[in-house]
Amino acid sequence: MLSVLDLAPVPEGVSPTEALARSVELIRLAEDLGFRRYWVAEHHNMPGIASSSPAVLIAHLAAATSRIRVGSGGVMLPNHAPLVIAEQFGLLASLHPGRIDLGLGRAPGSDQATARALRRAFDDPAADKFPEQLGELVAFLHGSFPDDHPYRHIRAVPRAEVPPSIWLLGSSGYSAQLAGMLGLPFSFAHHFAPAYTEPAVQLYRDSFRPSAVLDEPYVAIGAAVLGADTDEEAQWLHGPSRLQMLRLRTGRPGPLSSPEDADAYPWTAGERNAVAGFTSSHIVGSPDTVRAGLTRLASMTGADELIVTTNTFSQADRLRSFRLVADVMAPAAA
Repeated sequence: MLSVLDLAPVPEGVSPTEALARSVELIRLAEDLGFRRYWVAEHHNMPGIASSSPAVLIAHLAAATSRIRVGSGGVMLPNHAPLVIAEQFGLLASLHPGRIDLGLGRAPGSDQATARALRRAFDDPAADKFPEQLGELVAFLHGSFPDDHPYRHIRAVPRAEVPPSIWLLGSSGYSAQLAGMLGLPFSFAHHFAPAYTEPAVQLYRDSFRPSAVLDEPYVAIGAAVLGADTDEEAQWLHGPSRLQMLRLRTGRPGPLSSPEDADAYPWTAGERNAVAGFTSSHIVGSPDTVRAGLTRLASMTGADELIVTTNTFSQADRLRSFRLVADVMAPAAA
């Protein structure tokens, strides 16, 4: 099964308004192509990513479609009070019954200084209280606080008849084990933590306990993919993502450059080696290369679902890549 993770990339010379309009165009294509779900992710202080508020963007995207599931991949729960997220996603699920996913992560989705601005009381790391926050959020969504809980009289309004589907997201073993223990679906960020993919997925399966949500484990794997007519063209189009990754990792985040500017950048040997490591899991190439890469990833992880993310300078190239993925993986997706 195939799904989409959209980072709402902002290329150089493109306004946030246009970048978000491109997301609407992409989700409509994804729905037409039969992708299962469409997720957006919370990021902060990153000029090249426009999805700082997933709930707002989800409302816009869900209103532009009718069938595809729309959700967060994810909301960084330590940045927010659980009641606020319960209210936001209860409202979304009331507006779009049966179509809303609530993927949750522990990371700040930003640098440490920005995390302090988001969380204020950063000296008492909210990430360490993630299980407690998650329990509160679930109780607010379902109205299930025990009689002796101090929040038992507080209602998250509106409470949706069909609550959002809760997922745990991760790039290490922590969320994998917690998702397994709680019997929740789990999504792993293979696109930026490939060294931990197989151990985390195995830990999730080993830790899994059946729940009211799932009888057996369900795994989605995030994959960075860029397809084009040839391997050479795809690598050329991937240049901006490599340069953006370098700038992000060196504290210089910015908009997505053009392929020409990425190619003209004065790369040092050390920078090239570092970026090659950061992007080693990316599947970039012709239809045959993309098919082989995604098939290998699905086989390696036993994934129930692949969540594809693609960043290109040109919207036409991004749409073409998703059409290519849908075409080469059609039998597996079905």
